[in-house]
Amino acid sequence: MPGNPQYPAGYQAGAFLCPQIAKPLELKDQNHCSFLPFIPLSGIYPVDILQDDSERLRETALAYYAMLQERAGSFPEVLSLPTGEQVKLEASSVCFCTMHRDEPQQKLLVLVNPQDTRTVVAVYLNGVWWPTEDVLRTSDPAREGLMKVQTFGERIALFILNVVIFGRLERNLDADGMFFLPHSVTEQAKILWRDGAAVGFYTTKIKGSLCSDGSGECYVLPVLDTVFIRRQHRRQGLALALLQDFCETFQEDEALGVSCPISPAMLQVCRKFLLAHPEERGRLWEVEPPGSWGHRLNVWLKIRLQQSQLPAICWLTHLPLNGASTMCGLRWCPQCLLFKLEFL
Repeated sequence: MPGNPQYPAGYQAGAFLCPQIAKPLELKDQNHCSFLPFIPLSGIYPVDILQDDSERLRETALAYYAMLQERAGSFPEVLSLPTGEQVKLEASSVCFCTMHRDEPQQKLLVLVNPQDTRTVVAVYLNGVWWPTEDVLRTSDPAREGLMKVQTFGERIALFILNVVIFGRLERNLDADGMFFLPHSVTEQAKILWRDGAAVGFYTTKIKGSLCSDGSGECYVLPVLDTVFIRRQHRRQGLALALLQDFCETFQEDEALGVSCPISPAMLQVCRKFLLAHPEERGRLWEVEPPGSWGHRLNVWLKIRLQQSQLPAICWLTHLPLNGASTMCGLRWCPQCLLFKLEFL
């Protein structure tokens, strides 16, 4: 661990590096490491100031990474985080993460903790290292509640929530094994902002959009695809609010989908929502692409079948047009659906 550097008068450890400073102040410690301290910033955050210029962000990140590689073996710079932690800025401690699964050239340069490479501690944006939590903060009081993702800065916040926070920090692998891939560059999403911070999000597949790049199939109904609430904000009804917002956003559609498989936690959210909103029980479906009748299961039916421990297949006998009696073996049977909903 390097020794403590001599900070200039007026320096406050734990503040933020100001992006308006062209060349950050460099300090030397007794081991000849260069420190990049954080200069007070008065509450300015990337989501509020970043321009929609992904190419510039990529070029500055590539140039910075090349500089780190050229300086390999020399005394490294050390980034002092607001937590007091100090991380060396070396090529081995940074990596590129792909922001969108359908545009691999759009990448973010991130700094990881050498002792725990799952932990991303900072993101390099337009020549400045920002602590991860600051990428999820805003100083704009109008950014409150559920807001549609529109700007490049909001796309970055969505990526950090999805891939860094959920994918690396707050995902419980032993619970349900759920994992979200990086979103598409055109993904329809809303971020939940609360008290100046992004605390959750949900994304949707729009009716008529392609199911995948290699498929000509399109979704036949709007689908709630991914939902996430940060751990410290759970059990406060926020996931219920996201599900209700999804249903209200597409209130003109007769059927709405939730991507299969629905995690146990999300199924509990659906149960609470449908108990409070019985009018939505015939409208909400667990779906596999493209969401047609052979690829959907009514969510309320699934909940009741799990409670009754009955198999999720139709047990009724149908009479086809030729009059022959056959036992229905469909897992999801639209012909029997109304009967099941009525008697379960």
